[in-house]
Amino acid sequence: MNYMIERWSPSSLKPHEWDEFVLAADNGTIFHERIFLNYHPAERFIDHSLVIRSKAAPQALLPAVEWTIDKDKTLYSHRGASYGGFVYKDAGLEQTIGWVQALKRYAQETGFTRVLMTLPPIVYAQHPTNYCEFALLGEGFRYQKRELTAVVKIPHQEEDIFAMFKQEARTATRKAEKQSVSVRITNDYAAYYEILSHNLMMRHGVTPTHTLAELEYLAATFPNRIRLHAAYLEGRMIAGVVNFLANARTMLGFYISDNKEFQEYRALNLLFYDIFRECSRNGIEWYDFGTFTLNMQPNFGLGKFKETFGARGIFRDTMEIWL
Repeated sequence: MNYMIERWSPSSLKPHEWDEFVLAADNGTIFHERIFLNYHPAERFIDHSLVIRSKAAPQALLPAVEWTIDKDKTLYSHRGASYGGFVYKDAGLEQTIGWVQALKRYAQETGFTRVLMTLPPIVYAQHPTNYCEFALLGEGFRYQKRELTAVVKIPHQEEDIFAMFKQEARTATRKAEKQSVSVRITNDYAAYYEILSHNLMMRHGVTPTHTLAELEYLAATFPNRIRLHAAYLEGRMIAGVVNFLANARTMLGFYISDNKEFQEYRALNLLFYDIFRECSRNGIEWYDFGTFTLNMQPNFGLGKFKETFGARGIFRDTMEIWL
């Protein structure tokens, strides 16, 4: 089957139609939606998203930007989001191979020297499949890197959550409860951002990826899908996690951070216990702690911390091809 690829524009597929496709897709996430991608200032990226059609009907979407270094022009899916790659509703292997072949032709014809994409981990899909990776590898793509992200399978019953914790996590959670640490959802992003910024600067000498204004904008745009879970001691915020409900199945934790002056209270343990209970009540199947490798170098301490909650590492792959 022949597939036609066109560069997305609001006139070719209205933004709300794009987002409706993503929401109904097998593997779509919040990071593929136009309403999310549009938080980036227009001057930050050159949008070059694609619509893959067959007989005029959209078969798949590829959110993407142009990224040029020296003379190398890359089609990147997506530099401004956690995940990119093809978004599809129902895809067989033959279809997927056809999309990749069409993508290569399009990229060559439009002057790109490389295609680069970061794929959602397999737990984000309603019907998990490795067709995309198989098709990409078969058409000459290679792994640029394979990071590990820590995921937890959320039990259907709340009472089973504590049992999946390792002993040190159970002990720390009980300690936080006994010391009157409380957990709640809040919009006090300013207090949280102060903790986060201090930790990132002290540990890594960097600032958060998002500005405070961007976080507040995203939270206001997605009030039911981006929420700040925070732990308090005597009314003072001492830890927090911004959680993105990526789709109906999977929640992703961003910026896990606590005030080190109060580390002995083990607020993060109680915080995740409460988050997992909320996931269980709402039928969310997976919690993604985020990566604990960077350029394929593991942070063993961070990985061990996430493993105490029952997490295990799965691949978050970035694949590329030079044309």
